[in-house]
Amino acid sequence: MRKKAVVLASGGLDSTTIMAIAKDEGYDIYALSFDYGQRHRFELEAAKRVAKHFGAEKHLILRLDLDTIGGSALTDDIPVPQGRNPNEIISGSIPATYVPARNTIFLAYALAWAEVLAATDIYIGVNAVDFSGYPDCRPEFIKSFQKTANLATKAGVERKGISIRTPLINMTKAEIIRKGISLGVDYAITHSCYNPSEKGIPCGVCDSCLLRKKGFKEAGIPDPALENLM
Repeated sequence: MRKKAVVLASGGLDSTTIMAIAKDEGYDIYALSFDYGQRHRFELEAAKRVAKHFGAEKHLILRLDLDTIGGSALTDDIPVPQGRNPNEIISGSIPATYVPARNTIFLAYALAWAEVLAATDIYIGVNAVDFSGYPDCRPEFIKSFQKTANLATKAGVERKGISIRTPLINMTKAEIIRKGISLGVDYAITHSCYNPSEKGIPCGVCDSCLLRKKGFKEAGIPDPALENLM
């Protein structure tokens, strides 16, 4: 029987790379995305492209009303930070684009689906090196959620377990990009911008765009998504 993995898919650079890793490691892919009221909804179209590209067995897009809760520049009427120095972005301070409890909520849904599928692993593209200081991207959080997953599920009680896999957590953006390229990832189909135009064109100045630019520059590789816009 082939292994199954639930892969959290945002359509961005990191989640696309982890899908490539899961595929390379021999898993059947079950992609999970969320329409949570985010302003950068073009990421959902990118997630569809990515899931199709990797031949996902199924791709679920769940609707969550996190915009009703608000409290983030991605879900509320709060300006998206722009033009920050990359060193400032990765300094560890928590920016306005942090969505309260987002990864906790996403992983809880992934855990539920993994149990139903009898999947052994959940892949999430969290990163604690070139990242925006989100508390739910840190190794401490993943370790804590793994303990919760083992306690809260039938699979955990029966000692079958569901592993939370974070292959990118200690990698720089450049290392992530090189890893993806080595696995044949086409980053032209991805979307990273927090504040795109009405046509989905990246703003180029939000934290996500700047970290992406930094990664491709340090990797010494042109960003194909930007080349498509020229």
